Amino acid sequence: MFTMLTISVITLMISYIVMTLATLLSKKTIMDREKNSPYECGFDPKGSARLPFSLRFFLIAVIFLIFDVEITLLLPIASTLNLTNVFSWFFTSLIFLLILLLGLYYEWSQSALDWS
Repeated sequence: MFTMLTISVITLMISYIVMTLATLLSKKTIMDREKNSPYECGFDPKGSARLPFSLRFFLIAVIFLIFDVEITLLLPIASTLNLTNVFSWFFTSLIFLLILLLGLYYEWSQSALDWS
């Protein structure tokens, strides 16, 4: 029948065709000043449409995402206790938690967790 190589090539070709069609169909063809302006309600904007982005907010969001991913890695540790050796489970859990605590201490020492 089909080999894995031909199936991969067919999949890549179909993906390329779909992405090319999506790119061609989604382009705006009419570009005028009103469509490119930040507001289309009929009056000129008083200020800039771009506001400065708070770097502190971005840093807190990244820290939240990192800890969220770490929690999802931490949850299966409890369910694997009966599947593995207790010593290896304890050692692996201890190393993982120490890495988490060292990261938290580093962020705290750099005052990345302060809101003000």
